[in-house]
Amino acid sequence: MSDRITVQDKGRDIYDIVLEHSFSRLGEEVSRLPVKGRKMCIVTDSNVAPLYLQQVEAELQPHCKKADSFVFPAGEEQKNLDTVRELYRFLILNQYDRNDVLVALGGGVVGDLCGYGAATYLRGIRFIQVPTTLLSQVDSSIGGKTGVDFDAYKNMVGAFHMPSLVYTNTDTLLTLTEEQYLSGMGEILKHGLIKSREYYGWVREHADEILKRDKETCCAMILESDKIKRAVVELDPTEKGERALLNFGHTLGHAIEKLMNFQLLHGQCVALGCVGAACLSAKRGEISMEEAYAVRRDFLRFGLPVSLKNFLLKPEDILAASKKDKKMDSGMIKFVLLHRIGEAFIDSSVSDQEILDALRWMAGGEDE
Repeated sequence: MSDRITVQDKGRDIYDIVLEHSFSRLGEEVSRLPVKGRKMCIVTDSNVAPLYLQQVEAELQPHCKKADSFVFPAGEEQKNLDTVRELYRFLILNQYDRNDVLVALGGGVVGDLCGYGAATYLRGIRFIQVPTTLLSQVDSSIGGKTGVDFDAYKNMVGAFHMPSLVYTNTDTLLTLTEEQYLSGMGEILKHGLIKSREYYGWVREHADEILKRDKETCCAMILESDKIKRAVVELDPTEKGERALLNFGHTLGHAIEKLMNFQLLHGQCVALGCVGAACLSAKRGEISMEEAYAVRRDFLRFGLPVSLKNFLLKPEDILAASKKDKKMDSGMIKFVLLHRIGEAFIDSSVSDQEILDALRWMAGGEDE
């Protein structure tokens, strides 16, 4: 199995997304860049390193001058400027120059942090994404958004810096915990909700195979999600307009993530945010309330949280945290809402009361 998607910028090819069932072709793909005579630093975390670091080093070493590794403790709380500082120190001490390459091996935290390091070290060096979680394979590894958290504020420091290659080994899904795996479904369902009613329906129809991690079904799902994200990124690489649609569910999701001190996974918070945005869309008459309830059931089907009941979060606190998000526009919260399933739009006129009503609905104030 091998699938390839090429991401373009104004008609010019800038990088490939390659889907494989192993790491066996990673070296061949990397050798196309080229990297001969260059150093490569594999950036990964303490969870991923024992599983895949040795395999990836073995694939890269024949194609470069030297393959190093920088391993940091796993967890969202490590995605900060202190860890980036340690990465800079490692690169400086090992004399990495502008022609050398970083390799992000891991999930979204690793990819975001490594990408930001690559964007800012020596004013920018090349980097490669090797995503190992479902969420990173369909979302964070694609599109060049990099960044770290600052004082518990999600991705407040960052840069747009496109990777030179995204290499996805779909077999890494088999080593994920159930919670980590299902977290990725938050972004996958989001892709269907904002851009493709047909894809959303396909995911619902194949729920049993997806939950069993059927290899061919998962590959087809990842490929379609990657195509959706590629199309949006190509239209708007630096989020001046269309790309903001990818933030569906993220305004409330990021606020919940912060208030929970990152104890919920990102995809779980996105799921809660998507349910809230669906409710807002219904209360504004864009979709029916029945459709909002159906969206809630769909996220629940994939083991994702859909209610605030068990999290002891106050709607007023979530609203306040939302106003500190980087997606604010002249003091107004930019919300992504649904005209219908598969068609999203951006709205900056959502009132505080509307947000509170949706959050109270999520807290169990209204039942189906």
